[in-house]
Amino acid sequence: MGHPITETTPATAYRATAYFDVDGTLVGTNLLHPMLHVLTQQPTPLQSLRRIGKALLAAPMLAAAELRDRRRFNELLFSHYEGMSEDRLVVLADETYRKVIAPRVFRGTRDLLAQCRRADLRVVLVTGSLDITVAPLARELGADHVIANRLEMRKGKATGKLLRPVVAGPAKARIIADDAREVGHDLGACHAYSDSASDVPMLSVVGHPFCINPDWRLRDLATAYDWAVLDLDRSSPGEGSE
Repeated sequence: MGHPITETTPATAYRATAYFDVDGTLVGTNLLHPMLHVLTQQPTPLQSLRRIGKALLAAPMLAAAELRDRRRFNELLFSHYEGMSEDRLVVLADETYRKVIAPRVFRGTRDLLAQCRRADLRVVLVTGSLDITVAPLARELGADHVIANRLEMRKGKATGKLLRPVVAGPAKARIIADDAREVGHDLGACHAYSDSASDVPMLSVVGHPFCINPDWRLRDLATAYDWAVLDLDRSSPGEGSE
């Protein structure tokens, strides 16, 4: 599976690119939320139970990988998609967006992206999520491009492996540098946005890093490096309504 959206506006029409982490930055989700929904929506209850059971057994290994190696964490996490058909995953991706992701989009997300567009910036989502999972969000937010993880497919079914490059941790910095070079944008003029210290490499390679509601480690680094800190409204549209 390739990237899920095609840029309708040439990158050369923009003066630079704004690269956005997704989970925790624009949406109140993490990589586990969509996966758990997919595992519980298998063709039969027994198949769902088997996949959930396997995921639970692997939980300690996942937790250890998350602390040590984000790339390995992603590889272990998405190995649980092995054997799922591409057609089924596409259907589940739309359902996952409606039920899991859309309700958790932060109130301030659309305003922030609108500010970037007014500044003549190309909007790119950079996420460890799967391309098919983030595609509906990208379309809804009007993102120009998506850089996301992609499942390897053979004969219409997922092998449980990710195609290279794996979008995670320090690799994000190289990936966005390659993207900026490919579209002819100066990294010094580009922006990057994240909430997590795990994205410090990505924030470090652009000229305009922004820390969105940063965790304590990133907040400390933002102070040390004099990076901008933005307090985005992280409530969801449904909160506070009767």
